[in-house]
Amino acid sequence: MLTGGPLDVLTGDYLAELTMLILGRDRLKSPELGYAKTFLRQLERSLALARERGVRIVANAGGLNPAGLADAIRALAAAAGIPVSVAHVEGDDLMPFAEGALTANAYLGGAGITACLRAGADVVVTGRVTDAALVSGPAAWWFDWAPDDHDRLAGAVVAGHVLECGTQSTGGNYSFFTAHDVRRPGFPLAEIAQDGSSVITKHPGTGGVVSVGTVTAQLLYETQGPRYLGPDVTARLDTVRLAQVDADRVSVTGVVGEAPPTTLKVGVTRIGGWRNEVVFVLTGLDIEEKAALVQAQLAEALSQVATADWTLARTDHEDARTEETASALLRLVVRDPSPDRVGRALTSEAVELALASYPGFHVTSPPGPAQPYGIFTSSTVPSATVPHVAVLPDGTRHPVPSPPVPSDPSDVVPPVPTHPSDPVPSDPVPPVPARPLDRAPAGPAPAEPTVRVPLGRLAGARSGDKGGDANIGVWVGSDEAWEWLHATLTVEELQSLLPETAGLAVTRHPLPNLRALNFTIAGILGAGVASAHRFDPQAKALGEWLRARHVDIPARLLPTHLPLTPEGTAP
Repeated sequence: MLTGGPLDVLTGDYLAELTMLILGRDRLKSPELGYAKTFLRQLERSLALARERGVRIVANAGGLNPAGLADAIRALAAAAGIPVSVAHVEGDDLMPFAEGALTANAYLGGAGITACLRAGADVVVTGRVTDAALVSGPAAWWFDWAPDDHDRLAGAVVAGHVLECGTQSTGGNYSFFTAHDVRRPGFPLAEIAQDGSSVITKHPGTGGVVSVGTVTAQLLYETQGPRYLGPDVTARLDTVRLAQVDADRVSVTGVVGEAPPTTLKVGVTRIGGWRNEVVFVLTGLDIEEKAALVQAQLAEALSQVATADWTLARTDHEDARTEETASALLRLVVRDPSPDRVGRALTSEAVELALASYPGFHVTSPPGPAQPYGIFTSSTVPSATVPHVAVLPDGTRHPVPSPPVPSDPSDVVPPVPTHPSDPVPSDPVPPVPARPLDRAPAGPAPAEPTVRVPLGRLAGARSGDKGGDANIGVWVGSDEAWEWLHATLTVEELQSLLPETAGLAVTRHPLPNLRALNFTIAGILGAGVASAHRFDPQAKALGEWLRARHVDIPARLLPTHLPLTPEGTAP
C-alpha cells in the first residue's frame, strides 16, 4: 500500500472476537503483553517509508495494551532513528467486568483517533474500537467534521466497513471468483470526499477486481439489520447506493446517518472449559453401521462427560476410484469443565479400539490432550460511563465526550417500507419522508418455465459470525432477479434449504438498493468462534452452502443456464 500509489492514511484492523481471547491469555502470562506483536514486525519494514511519504498510520493493534504498544513503537523508532510522534487511544478496557471474564472491552468510535491526528500524531494505535472507526476517525480529522455530521460520518463508516477485511472487497472470498483473476488481489482503498461519499478502488497494477459485486459482498458481511449501529453514528445500509464509475472504481453515495445509540457494545470473553476431539475414518461399505458400532463402544466412557457431540460427514462416494473418496468422517467432540474428563485418557481409549471395532479402523490424528476453549458474549453499557481517552503525542490525556443525543426526533430517518412478508421494525420512528427507492420488489411473478439449478447460478452470498449468531447476505445482479429473489427466498425457504437453521430464530432484512437480502441466524454458532461449536465455527462458508442448494429459477433469468455476475454479465 505504501509503494503502490498515493496514500494519506494507512489503516490496519488486527482485532476480532477470537483475537481478544488470545490476547487475554497473553496478558495472563505477562501484563506487558496484550497487543498484536505482528504489527511491530510490520513497522520495522515500513515505518521509515511511511514517514518519508507523509502517510499516517492508524491501527487497533493495541488490543488490551495500547499504551504498551505505543511505547514499543517509540522504542523501535528511536532505535532506527526515525522521528515519529505516537499517540494512542484507551478507555475501552472495562476489566474487572464480571465474574469469570477474561476480557471485557467496549467498542469505541473514531473520535479518539480524530483527536490524536489533530494533535499531530504520525502513528495512532488503539484498543477495541469498531473496525469502521479506523476510517471514520481519520476522515473526521481530514475534513474537520463535527460529531453531529451524521450523514458524512455514516458515509465514512460504510467506507470503513468495505475496507476492514482487506481483499474481501477486491475479489477475495467472492462468490463469482471464476469471472475474474483473483489469484493475488490488491488491497482496497477509499477516496473519501467532503460530503462523506467515497470511491472504492485499489492501486494501479494490483490484482483482483473492484466491482459493484465485490463491494456489495463486503457490505453485507457480518451485518444485521438495515441500521448499522456504531458509537459515532448509525449508518443506514438501506440507503447506500453503489455504481461502477470506471474499471476498479465503485462509488458509494447516498448514505444516511442517524444519531448513535446511547449505549456501547461490550465484548466479553471467558474460558468456557476444556474440549477434545477424535475423527474416525470409515471406509467403504456399511458406513452407518460402522458409525453406530464405535458410538456404542464409547458410550460408557462418555457417560461422565458434560457434552459429547457426534457428527457423521458422508464424504464417501460409491464405487470410488481412491480410498480417500471412499471414506466418510465420524467426528467426536467432547467438552467438560474439567480437563481430566476430556484429556488424553479419553482420546487414548478411543484409539485403543483399533483392533476391536469396525473393519478398517483408523483416525486422522493420534490422541491428544484437552485444550481450553473460549466463549464470547456481548452486552451494553451507557456510553457516558466509558472513559474514552486520547493520549496525545506529548502525553496529554484528552477526554473524548460521548456523541450528542439529538433533541429533535425529526433528525431520525424512518425505516424503508417493507414487503408484507418482512418483519415489522421493532423501533418505529416518526413518519417523515424517506429517500425513495427505485427498485422496490414487484411481488411474486406469475407461473413461468423454470430450471432447477443451484441458487448460486444466479445469486452471490457472503456469510460470517457475530458472537454466537451468523448472517448470510444474498444478492443478485438485475432488477428482475431481485424481484424473484425477494418473493422467493423467505425465512421459511431459507430454513428448508439449510436444515441446520431449523428451530433457530431467523430474521430477514431486505436491502433493495443493493438488490440484497440479509438473514441473521441466532445461536447457530453456540458461544462463538472460540467454542468451535460447528464444523464451520465462523460461518464463513454458510453462504456458499446456501448457493449450492438447488431451487427452481425462472429460465429467463439464466441465459444459456450460466450464472449472472452482479455486474449483469455471464462469465
